[in-house]
Amino acid sequence: MTIGTLTTQHKNGVATITFAHPKHNCFPQAQLTALTKSIIAAAKDNDVHAILLQSNPSKAFCAGASFDELLEIQTPEQGKIFFMGFANLINAMRMCSKPIVGRIHGKAIGGGVGIVAACDYSVATAAAQVRLSELAIGIGPFVIAPAVERKIGTAALASLALQPKQWKSADWALKHGLFTEVYADFDAANNAVIAKANQLAKYAPKAVAELNKTLWANTDHWEELLPKNAEISGRLLLLPETQKTLQQLKA
Repeated sequence: MTIGTLTTQHKNGVATITFAHPKHNCFPQAQLTALTKSIIAAAKDNDVHAILLQSNPSKAFCAGASFDELLEIQTPEQGKIFFMGFANLINAMRMCSKPIVGRIHGKAIGGGVGIVAACDYSVATAAAQVRLSELAIGIGPFVIAPAVERKIGTAALASLALQPKQWKSADWALKHGLFTEVYADFDAANNAVIAKANQLAKYAPKAVAELNKTLWANTDHWEELLPKNAEISGRLLLLPETQKTLQQLKA
């Protein structure tokens, strides 16, 4: 993480995890791994009762995986490892016994949408937008699709995935359940997300943990599903037409 940063602060039973990267808060592999470890550590910490996940507010919420690292992939094995970054993160969020509240202040694209979907409660600004751009590149949102579909359903997932160049508004995301609350500006959303995390941290930990199990019921197979989907993405990434598109985007 020579460029991106990841910090965790503890206060009143809430672990606030903040990620940042100068390229629209994208995720290099090392930073994805660090975030995954931070989620796991917070889940094991008895002094933590809720997690607030946020990013540098001067950028987009999250531009997904690092495009620079995507361009360096040369084998299917490397491709699978690359896409496993988000697979491991989503599985860590899924298995976390503490509620994860996300602050979505701006655009989320690709893997960033997966992070939003894996949050248990998402507070957004009216300026926030979402987009799944993978199909336009020549791959698909296979790793994050289960998390997104769980939140918004198959029809809405199809609307996102089959319109890879179209941004969906905060109102659309709220209507379909990807966002839980939407506020007019950043300050209002920020105050609301802090209040929600503090509120959740005061509830009986065992009750919250059992509720999380209920909310994430029927997802145990993701432990095998997401790696399989990562392998699919890694394989499609090396197709000639996909490589051609990537080179055009690079130029």
